[in-house]
Amino acid sequence: MKILVTGANGFIGQALCSFLQQQDHQARASLRTPNELHACVDQVIVDDITADTSWHEALEGMDAIVHLAARAHVLNETQVDPLTEFRKTNVDGTLNLAHQALLAGVKRFVFVSSIGVLGAETHAHPFSESSVPKPQADYAISKLEAELALQQLVEGSAMELVIIRPPLVYGANAPGNFGRLLKLVSANLPLPLGAIHNHRSMVSMDNLVDFIELCLTHPKAANQTFLIADGTDVSTTELIKLLANGMGKTTLLLPIPVKLIKIVASLLGKKNLAQQLCGSLQIDISKARNTLGWVPPVSTNDALILTGRQYQKTTSTS
Repeated sequence: MKILVTGANGFIGQALCSFLQQQDHQARASLRTPNELHACVDQVIVDDITADTSWHEALEGMDAIVHLAARAHVLNETQVDPLTEFRKTNVDGTLNLAHQALLAGVKRFVFVSSIGVLGAETHAHPFSESSVPKPQADYAISKLEAELALQQLVEGSAMELVIIRPPLVYGANAPGNFGRLLKLVSANLPLPLGAIHNHRSMVSMDNLVDFIELCLTHPKAANQTFLIADGTDVSTTELIKLLANGMGKTTLLLPIPVKLIKIVASLLGKKNLAQQLCGSLQIDISKARNTLGWVPPVSTNDALILTGRQYQKTTSTS
C-alpha cells in the first residue's frame, strides 16, 4: 500500500514511517524540509498546512493517508486568539487535504485526533466511543471540529474515513510533559508524587503505530472512530517507578497529599499540569479489540520499562 504520512518529522510521524516500511508498505513522508531520518522513505516538501496548501504532488499515486500534522499544544502561547490559529491548521488545513485526497482517488483517510475531544478527566466511567464530546482546550475543540467536518465531507463518497483518538503517547524521545518527567526521573531527584492513586490510560509508540497500520488495512475499520490505549491503566506513582526501573534507578517518591499538590500547582499557575499528574483519564478500548481483533503487542509495564531503558541509553551516549 502507498501511504502518505503528514507530519512525518514529528514524534509519531518518524516512528510510523519506519514501521510502515517494515510492514512492506511504501510510505511517503510529507515534510517542511528534507530530513535524513527519512532517507529510505520517499519525501515530499509541503509548506504550512492551511486552506490553500497544494497537495497535488504529495497525493500522486497514494492509496491512503495518515494525517498527523497539526498545530498542537503550545506551551508559551503568544497568539491573541489561539483557537482561530488552531482552526487554520487543524480544521481548514485538514479539510483542504481531505478534499484534494478525495479528488485524487485516495481510498482511505486515517485522521489521528485526540482523546481530548471527550474531555480532560474521567470519574465514574471510562471514555468510550459513545461518550459525549466535551473538549476543554482550544486544541481539542479544533480536533473535534475537524472530525465533524471530515465526516460530512466523506459521507456518500468513495473515500473511507478512520478516526483515532489516542491519549498521551509515550516513548523515549517523547516531547512535552512526558519528556520532562523522563528527565526528572533520570536525575534521581526526590519527587513529591508518591501518594497518587489515579488511573490513567496511555499508549506506547509501539502500540499506536501497530494500531494505525491495522486501521489502514482492515476492512472493518472503514468509517469508524476508535479510542486506543495500552489496555492497562497506571497511576502516576506506578508510572514513575516503572520508568525508574527501566533506567536502573530508585527514585525517592515523597508521599505528599494530592490536595496539597493541587493547591501549590494552582498558586504557581500549573493547574493543568496538576490535573494531568493527579487526575484520572481512563479509556475503554473494547471496540478496537472486538471490531478489529486488535491486541496491544506490548504491555503497559513492559513498554514503560523499555522507555526508561531506551531513554537512559540515549542520554548516557549523547
